[in-house]
Amino acid sequence: MTDEPTTQPVVLKPLLGWSAQPPELSVLEAEESVAESVTESALPVLEEELVADRLPPFPVPWRHPIQCALWIVRTLFGLASLTLLLAVAAAVPLVNFWVLGYLLDVEGRVARSGKIRASFPLLGLAPRFGSIVLGTWLCVLPLRLLAGAATDAQLIDPGGAGGWKFGLFVAKWGMAAHLCLALARGGALPCFFRPIKNVRWLLARWRDHDYWNRASTAIGQFLSGLNARPYYSAGWRGYLGTTAWLFIPSAMYGSMHDPDKPAQVLVMLTGGVGLWLTLMWAPLLQARFAAENRVLAFKELGTVRELFRRAPFAWLFAIVLTYLFALPLYLFKALSPPQDAMWFITIIFVVTIFPTKIALGWAYGLSIRRTERAWWPWRWLCKIVLGILVAIYVFILFFTPAIGEHGRRVLFEHHTLLLPVPF
Repeated sequence: MTDEPTTQPVVLKPLLGWSAQPPELSVLEAEESVAESVTESALPVLEEELVADRLPPFPVPWRHPIQCALWIVRTLFGLASLTLLLAVAAAVPLVNFWVLGYLLDVEGRVARSGKIRASFPLLGLAPRFGSIVLGTWLCVLPLRLLAGAATDAQLIDPGGAGGWKFGLFVAKWGMAAHLCLALARGGALPCFFRPIKNVRWLLARWRDHDYWNRASTAIGQFLSGLNARPYYSAGWRGYLGTTAWLFIPSAMYGSMHDPDKPAQVLVMLTGGVGLWLTLMWAPLLQARFAAENRVLAFKELGTVRELFRRAPFAWLFAIVLTYLFALPLYLFKALSPPQDAMWFITIIFVVTIFPTKIALGWAYGLSIRRTERAWWPWRWLCKIVLGILVAIYVFILFFTPAIGEHGRRVLFEHHTLLLPVPF
């Protein structure tokens, strides 16, 4: 936990027994080896990450006011669609590992490029998802009004509601065909409001005998753009690597059932100290995994400690922001909403956790590009402040099982580092 000046370096071993440095090195040589390895592992800036999925340049308002307004509308719609896509995916069990992988990719992009504008994967694809949701909702809205009118007619005059039922039957099948054609054309928002053009497109594809090819290509491009396999793999590996550090201290911290038994109190206090130390360094280890996409990065405690020494204030800001935003989310775990309403709650989780991943990636990128350590009193100050604030966070976590729907299982969830969901 503590750190000495550069003249008297100290190495802290990881909590789970992993060795951060080769045993044959002396303490001073080990510290120098870690510093050199951090310098040599400076991450390349990938050009494709700077070009793809980034926010377009903001037009000058007084020169291009119309383009500026369109930029704002497109960007807000894209961010709203992206948030909705992540929230819907996070509400589905097992699929939420894809969301975790996405958030880790955001963190890694910021760490590698150092540019927040280049850290919005799927931003170019999300508006299509938003168009599909918005277009489908607007198309189904008249159908819902018609269904309500048919229900009222059935209540008022059961014998004379046959016309309403027939009209509702025809409208359902007609709307289903219209939505299928709109999706087959790509799901752009205008496709949902041009049924005649959709029919003409279908007839043209029927004559050319390429309807299934066009439709499957459009759907396949959308699904392949989601990067399901890479994000899912990163989510699983990031989850397992982070859980390996958090599981044992969390289990010990929540093991007390009878406060009158000293042994249980001792185990709980030991787990609290272990969880305190783990939460100090787990965000740095996860950031290193996100930046390098290596599971073995979770073993490199000595390396991330060196990174902390290079940018202590940046790490202090990022870690405090992470846990500060995490605390209010425990209130949403007091009650378990229905599964079909879970996506609405996950919107709050996604919106709250997304900025913390950007902040952690920014701190990692800043520290990986620096070659000198910060002045040692600043390092001590940041570690002391961080230790106090994390200790307060751990103390508050002790009471979360009393308000959580899942009891002591809440201590194992750690939504800010693991799955960004309320369950």
